[in-house]
Amino acid sequence: MFEKEYDVIVVGGGHAGAEAVAAAANMGSRTLLVTMNLQTIGQMSCNPAMGGIAKGQIVREIDALGGYSGIVTDKSAIQFKMLNKSKGPAMWSPRAQNDRMRFAEEWRLALEQTPNVDFYQEMVSGLLVDNDQVVGVRTSLGIDVRGKAVVLTNGTFLNGLIHIGEKQFGGGRAGERAATGITEQLVDIGFDSGRMKTGTPPRVDGRSLDYDVMIPQPGDQNPEKFSYLNTPVLEKQRDCHMTHTSTLVHDLLREGFDRSPMFNGRIKSIGPRYCPSIEDKIHRFSDKEAHQIFVEPEGWNTVEVYVNGFSTSLPEDVQYRALRSVKGFENVKFFRPGYAIEYDYFPPTQLKHTLETKLIKNLYFAGQINGTTGYEEAASQGLMAGINAHLQINEKDPFILKRDEAYIGVLIDDLITKGTEEPYRMFTSRAEYRTLLRQDNADIRLTPKGYALGLAKKERLHRMEEKKEKSDAFVSFFRKTSFSPDEINPILEEIGTAKVKQSDKMFKVFSRPKVTMDHMMQLDSVMEYVSSNSLDTEVMEQAEIQVKYSGYIEKEKNNADKLQRLENIKIPEGFDYSKLKSLSSEAREKLLEIQPVTISQASRISGVSPSDISVLLVFLGR
Repeated sequence: MFEKEYDVIVVGGGHAGAEAVAAAANMGSRTLLVTMNLQTIGQMSCNPAMGGIAKGQIVREIDALGGYSGIVTDKSAIQFKMLNKSKGPAMWSPRAQNDRMRFAEEWRLALEQTPNVDFYQEMVSGLLVDNDQVVGVRTSLGIDVRGKAVVLTNGTFLNGLIHIGEKQFGGGRAGERAATGITEQLVDIGFDSGRMKTGTPPRVDGRSLDYDVMIPQPGDQNPEKFSYLNTPVLEKQRDCHMTHTSTLVHDLLREGFDRSPMFNGRIKSIGPRYCPSIEDKIHRFSDKEAHQIFVEPEGWNTVEVYVNGFSTSLPEDVQYRALRSVKGFENVKFFRPGYAIEYDYFPPTQLKHTLETKLIKNLYFAGQINGTTGYEEAASQGLMAGINAHLQINEKDPFILKRDEAYIGVLIDDLITKGTEEPYRMFTSRAEYRTLLRQDNADIRLTPKGYALGLAKKERLHRMEEKKEKSDAFVSFFRKTSFSPDEINPILEEIGTAKVKQSDKMFKVFSRPKVTMDHMMQLDSVMEYVSSNSLDTEVMEQAEIQVKYSGYIEKEKNNADKLQRLENIKIPEGFDYSKLKSLSSEAREKLLEIQPVTISQASRISGVSPSDISVLLVFLGR
């Protein structure tokens, strides 16, 4: 069946696997996607949404590099919101509700229309390894498929175990079997593995809910989108709704705690700290009388509803009784109960920054196998693994994003350098350069890199160059053009900020906190410039951010440049830290384990102090 050798074999068709396939194939590799069910490619296993705080920035970055997640999201969106608009632009984060069925369909169609992609439906039970190098995969039917590189994106399927109350059964997702064989083989080879847990809420029949007593949560009045390409903008949107739990709901849930796998010791692994189950919330925050519940439609036409905020592994009868006591859910009908799932992962300190494993050449891990949680985090790792697998087998330099270049760079560096013992989720606070890593400029930061890789097409580059050229010129216009007190003072008086006594450059008054682009557009010369140059809202937003935050942006650039000097100091491969007696014992242990590539990476390892870095610098003659 498989006479030819593939360049890249991707195992698993979730968000990480789909992006890995698209990246490798679009760069020219003959790529095979092997997955247990071809009907669930791009499946939204948990909530029907993409983006959110920091996650939205990641989707924009994937799109800017030439990935598919932003395009698929735009084509299947039912609602769009820009979160954190009341804060500075570093915090603005796009989020979309999606039609779950259409999302998976769009992913399937996108991959089928991508040249160089083959598909095969079966479970991979092991790897073919020769002299510490992966050379293919073996399926559960005993079929060997040869490949130059393999990307594992197994999600929650590796020895997956589903918990509902006191019941437990093997499975990688509701209604789907677990994957076996790979963990055991990798552990035999010498990999460390661990167990993690995640959970999901009940899915219910929207026809049984009373939306009149809930609070509507509409999308933005002027919705944006994720992709920088010409994808559709939403003309109509579906509302979400919000309701709350109560002390009665909490009391009903507590009645099942003795049968909860979380509290009776059945689940021993660690779940996501920032997405706790409802039982965990009422246990940890016992002083709170209510928690928010977001009622999210699963699509345009389906009646299925996702109960966000009610993730649980309590017995199904307890889930049902408690949920019926939530306002608006009095007559609720279940489609299926919530559950928790435990699965195998491999601590990511066993990887290089390319996501290639240190023990086996040409073997890459991406997604939840690395201890992350979230579609967006998984998709970005899949993209990077697919890119680097292609580059490696073609003997080209690896593609690594730095912490000041992308949230994707922060994510991978955190995983490789610090590891994780709980499901890792991205936040804006994890990025020290978040003013540089905004959602609005991901194309300017990354599209030239994607184009140089051969991943982003010319259309992307032209769009980005035009946007940058126009926004830079608009900023230059504000720097050069003056205003008169007579035209600006009425505007300043109206918004309650100090009037000016003499003419000055527009840039100066535009930099004031209360002055917005809408205010500047009241000036005839600005309106005339915008009209004559046909500036769209994206260009105007980009120019406004550059004017108002120029000081912050410049400061972060300078800080990044200083740290870049440490990034340029390489540590020789296989460096023997045991020779340096002045290192602390903890630093020596961590450095030997992680084998950092640069002084900068070494400085970010937990347990390595500034004095340890000084010792290294002295030894390296710096």
